[in-house]
Amino acid sequence: MMKMMKMMNKILIIMGFFFVVSCTDDFNEINEQPDALSTEDVSAKFFVTTVQQQLLRPTMIPLWFGDVIMPDQFSGQSSNGWAGSDWTGDLGWVYNSFYTDLGCWDWLAGYNSTLTSYMNNVDEGGALEDDMYYALGLIIKGFYYQQFTEAFGMIPFSEASDPNITLPKYDEQIDVYKGIIADIDKAIAIIGSNVDAGTGFGILRENDVVFNGNMQNWKKTANSLKLRIALRAHGSQGEDFSANAASEAISSGVLADADALFEGYAEETNIWGGSASYGDIWNNFTGSQWKVSEAMINIMKSSNDPRLSKIALPSVGGSMTIVKPTDGEGVTLISDHIAFVKSTLDKSGLILDTDYTWTETATDITITMPEFTNYVGLPSRLSGKIKSYMHPDLFSEPSEIVTQKTNEGSPIFPTIVMTTADSHFMIAEAIVKGLVSGDANSYYQIGLDKAMALWQTSTSSDFLLSDMGSLSGTTEEQLEKIATQRWVANYTNGYESWAIVRDTGYPSAAFIESTNNDIISFAGDLNGAYPQRLQYGTSVYTSNSTNAQSAVSTQGPDKMTTKLWFAR
Repeated sequence: MMKMMKMMNKILIIMGFFFVVSCTDDFNEINEQPDALSTEDVSAKFFVTTVQQQLLRPTMIPLWFGDVIMPDQFSGQSSNGWAGSDWTGDLGWVYNSFYTDLGCWDWLAGYNSTLTSYMNNVDEGGALEDDMYYALGLIIKGFYYQQFTEAFGMIPFSEASDPNITLPKYDEQIDVYKGIIADIDKAIAIIGSNVDAGTGFGILRENDVVFNGNMQNWKKTANSLKLRIALRAHGSQGEDFSANAASEAISSGVLADADALFEGYAEETNIWGGSASYGDIWNNFTGSQWKVSEAMINIMKSSNDPRLSKIALPSVGGSMTIVKPTDGEGVTLISDHIAFVKSTLDKSGLILDTDYTWTETATDITITMPEFTNYVGLPSRLSGKIKSYMHPDLFSEPSEIVTQKTNEGSPIFPTIVMTTADSHFMIAEAIVKGLVSGDANSYYQIGLDKAMALWQTSTSSDFLLSDMGSLSGTTEEQLEKIATQRWVANYTNGYESWAIVRDTGYPSAAFIESTNNDIISFAGDLNGAYPQRLQYGTSVYTSNSTNAQSAVSTQGPDKMTTKLWFAR
């Protein structure tokens, strides 16, 4: 505990330094005198790039205390708690206001100020009025509020940017969704057939780090987001818009050829005040490294998925010794914990005395397997009681392109905003659900091709012969396949992967609950249940208490177990 507190204190000191140096100098002037900046400064330094970066590729704190600790784990795609790490396997699963506040609520709630400033400047009558920039802002706003509401549920939306309202109400999720779709429709209408953006104060182009200013690609991205929201809302109580929204989005044209990606900025030097990548956590805080989850590895192995070797590394392997406890509660749990380790190896498809050997004595266990050969995922949500059995060399780590540190001249996997793969999978889902007509399997196949291409590989004959290779079976089985492939395609996009699991229940291996606290943690207030949301930031109960309490009365207790509207 002392080691952990020292590390946290160091992080906070570094974070505070960079916040003062990088943020105060930049934003004091634009807040006090927004017209005093040159148009070149506004467009390049403060404007579109900043609005995109702060949401899509933020600093270390939201990435680490947010994505890595909570959504990435809740999605069932990454796991903590290997022997020797700084964390137990239920880090994040057990509510901790420090991480939720800093990593999620404060970041997302605070982003509204950046977005509002941008929108006010480019809106009609604004100091930098430009309809294409405004349309782009509406689309970014849609992604922002989709992530925000799907993390917390009811949030300030309709009154959030009103300068005359200091204490905005919390809107119900159905109304947030409807508002996002209305903004998307407005953006699509504004863009029309325009390709380029920018007039009076500079062409957009390189300041747009996603599409280099191509507004038609942004229009298609907007339609993909509209389709995503329609599918997520479909079937929820009181919704009456999903079928029409899905049909409109598909007819207008979703992303078909170009992925919406925020490329990693390999030369970034300010990971605390600029942007950060997974590798900055991985390489600077080695005790906080995570493993690829059991669900992720086993799902890909079961279908001979060619992405496995692109997404994960084989286990280090070799000879791994696990020492049995000699006192305390651990002694009585030895047989249960050993059985769990064996079952983990069995579920990974490894065969005793073929893929590995197992030697057990009264004091220890030695597992021996070839080095850098086998893929084994670390089970999620592990109890601290079993941590010592999770030898780090037994489990697969993320691939190097995921954990690459910035400013070392090597490629970094981009942030996923929206992919062509997901767009095609969603069309297939809409067809299977009867929202639109068409050949679902054709879109599913295109989705598979696009999903493989994102990881610079292609579908193999073994994969196509697997159950995941074609969209067959009952309606529910088809929806399970689509959800599973959407989940894999959104690897590293934890908020979206987590939402897919909550919405569909698939893949079932990622819907991680617990009935045995000695192995899979009950995780405090979750009491074994799966996390359905994040708790509000603690500050809301002093800064906007009446409206926050009203939201709780409508939505349900401010607990991680409370299901959100879209998942009920």
